[in-house]
Amino acid sequence: MKISFSQLRLIVAGFSVASMVCTASRAAQTSRDPQISGPSTTVVIDAGHGGYDRGGIPGQRIPEKEMTLDVAQRLKALLAAGGYRVVMTRNSDVFVPLAARVAIANSYGNAIFVCIHFNSAKRMGAGGIETYFYSRESLPLASAIHYYVAGGAPSSNRGVRRRGFYVLRKTRVPSVLVECGFLTNPTEGEYVQTSTYRQKLAEEIAAGVRGRNSVGSALSATRMATAESIPLQPYIDQTKVTKSERKRPKHSHKKSVRKKKSSSQPTESEASAASKNPEGN
Repeated sequence: MKISFSQLRLIVAGFSVASMVCTASRAAQTSRDPQISGPSTTVVIDAGHGGYDRGGIPGQRIPEKEMTLDVAQRLKALLAAGGYRVVMTRNSDVFVPLAARVAIANSYGNAIFVCIHFNSAKRMGAGGIETYFYSRESLPLASAIHYYVAGGAPSSNRGVRRRGFYVLRKTRVPSVLVECGFLTNPTEGEYVQTSTYRQKLAEEIAAGVRGRNSVGSALSATRMATAESIPLQPYIDQTKVTKSERKRPKHSHKKSVRKKKSSSQPTESEASAASKNPEGN
């Protein structure tokens, strides 16, 4: 059968349309399938403090608000390069109310919320890395971020802690607050003031974000982590107070104070997450 030139043009055009439809279909599938397109999660990064809220404790030499913003911006660059959609609650030295930070996080249904802070204490020897979460859905994210940050920092591991900070209680998405060391600790303060160390912190937090879906069960917590499995971190639940703590006898107060002063472990009052942050209960 002979085919005229006009018929041939119609056949070619038909193939072109079919090819475009197939391409669009594959693109739509790719956008829906994170295994094909890469990360589809929105990461809301919250740099603690800002504006008139300097962070830390009175007389603190290193401004926390500047350190948190620097690490947050470095983290943004790393995650954006990896294909994540990144939203900043603040990208400059401005004050953002806690309710506004929470509202930003809650406006994205597929988001995770990473709040960056640094600790401070009156006792200069207090130091270490700690990560906070509140909802059970946030524990894998807290475990992964803490695993990498505490493992990559030359500071002590203060552990994962469950606590009802405002930004953790009020968010409806997986949320964590990571305390990246004590600015009042001479050694950790010197580390944080170097761009190399702040970049390292950002890289470790990014690794935790990427690895949050690879956190193993409690049974694997004692095993070495591999590329496929990150151990679930044990945590301290600071949302519950025992009756004995609520009804401590008055005569035991001085003894308790002496015991705290002699202890080598930092007390909870030393954690700036509780004493200097507006994110408290």
